Amino acid sequence: MTQKVSTEGADMLTLAGVNDGNLVELSRLCGVKVALRGDAMSITGPQELVERATDIGRRMVERARQRMELSPDDVLRLSEDDGSNGDGAGADGRIALPGMRKLIQAKTSGQAEYLAKIAEHDIVVGIGPAGTGKTYLAVAAAVDALTRKKVRRIILARPAVEAGESLGFLPGDMQAKVDPYLRPLYDALDEMMPAERIQKALETRVIEIAPLAFMRGRTLGDAFVILDEAQNATALQMKMFLTRLGVNSQIVITGDKTQIDLPKREESGLMQVERILPGIDGIAFHYFTDVDVVRHRLVRDIIKAYAADGD
Repeated sequence: MTQKVSTEGADMLTLAGVNDGNLVELSRLCGVKVALRGDAMSITGPQELVERATDIGRRMVERARQRMELSPDDVLRLSEDDGSNGDGAGADGRIALPGMRKLIQAKTSGQAEYLAKIAEHDIVVGIGPAGTGKTYLAVAAAVDALTRKKVRRIILARPAVEAGESLGFLPGDMQAKVDPYLRPLYDALDEMMPAERIQKALETRVIEIAPLAFMRGRTLGDAFVILDEAQNATALQMKMFLTRLGVNSQIVITGDKTQIDLPKREESGLMQVERILPGIDGIAFHYFTDVDVVRHRLVRDIIKAYAADGD
């Protein structure tokens, strides 16, 4: 049978992808023939396969209409998701940042649920493997809160844990030594705000990026605070960090339990909060899985391979 999906209003280059890569991926995933003819996507094959491909095709068209990113990896995620990831769901799972043409969009239902928890809780702990968007989405939520004047500043922190390298042997002053540990946070910000606005915010300390140790003795009021790579915070550091929470502040903690670089795994503050904080009103835990990996598809396979090996 052949089913047609209207593509009216869709950006055809976005829909088809580079060298028709998106259409080729849809065809490969569903075992059907896919073609763009006029204002319609034509899907041909056995009825059951066509019905599945049509559902995915409609969601591809919706993304193309909204000029959202669409790649073969996105098509793969659409095929694995149940449709509740925020596509076509109004403001849910989406963050539009001023001055940036790019719309921040939850690409999986897990990511959409994570953003919803951030919107509804004072403290959110996001745990999961690399590439799931834990930090990226948290930074997007922080920039959105700052833009909407829900908070007056953003504080981004990371433990500076030596993972095979020694800080003492790195060149430069203390800031130069710790900057490599904080670089992923700068990279995330680069995609959220114009460069000149980031520079001004850093100079005026509206945005602060610092090692976790620098948080001691402070009260973080009227701020959106993110602790990244929290699996490498010690239990004492984690308690210190959580008790910095001030009035009109929000905390997001992100970490990957498979990437603990501390000498003893049981010393991880992330492991401790996972044991003692569930059930407290205002605190939410969110667990990402390999399904939420939004980097290259090989990253997901690599994560699965290491998990199977028990490493």
